This record gives sequence, C-alpha cells and structure tokens, in this order.
Amino acid sequence: MIEIVPWQSLVGGMLLGVSATLLLLFNGKIAGISGVINGLLTPKEGEVSWRLLFFAGMVLGGLVSVGVFGISMPETDGMTLPVLVAAGILVGMGTRLANGCTSGHGICGIGRLSKRSLVATGVFMAVAGLTVFFRLHVFQ
Repeated sequence: MIEIVPWQSLVGGMLLGVSATLLLLFNGKIAGISGVINGLLTPKEGEVSWRLLFFAGMVLGGLVSVGVFGISMPETDGMTLPVLVAAGILVGMGTRLANGCTSGHGICGIGRLSKRSLVATGVFMAVAGLTVFFRLHVFQ
C-alpha cells in the first residue's frame, strides 16, 4: 500500500483558512469568492479596492504555485471546450442557487457554524461525489 501525505493540500487549506480569517478580522468581510467577484461586476463605493486585491492575490498565488513551486494544473485531457464551458455555467448556476460558493459556505460559513452553510456544504459534497461517480463509472 502506498502512503500519500497531502502536504500541498494541507498547506493550501491552511492558507485558505488564514486568508479568510484575516479578511474577516481586518475588513469584516466573508471570503466567498463568488461574492467577491460579484462585487467587482456590480461595484459599490468603497468596495472595489479590497475585492481587486483579493482577486489579484488569488490569480498571482496560482501563478506562483505553478511557476515557482511546480504545482501542476488540473488535467483537462479529453474534455472539449463546450464541456468546460457547460461545467462553468453549471457551477455558476449552483452558486447562485445556493447563495454562495464552496469557499463562502464551506470555509467561512462552517467556521461560523451557519446552519445554512452546513446544509449547502453537505449538498455540494454529495453532488460532487455523485458527479465523480457518474463521470468515472457511468459516462466513461
């Protein structure tokens, strides 16, 4: 049996937790990515600069992870552009239906013991599990 220690995942999760905590502590804002992006698309006075910095930090952090630390990008082999676009649209629709995304509900909401976030995260995880099952075992 091969033992896998997910150090990158552990460090990434810790960085997510620290960034969400710092944003809430110093800015009083929830680090839900869909809310951050939505606030950039429908800007309000005094709300743009922190959102731009947060978004830029996410993009630059990803680029640094790939370029400096050699972390690989997710595989998209065998997936067509229409499938990827449809997946993005479905994620966006789910985010809108759930009034938030996995980062807002799963990281920040559960940390605040929000009942709505506990339910939403449970649904996210159940649907993710079903999606993987169907993708790997039904729609090969």
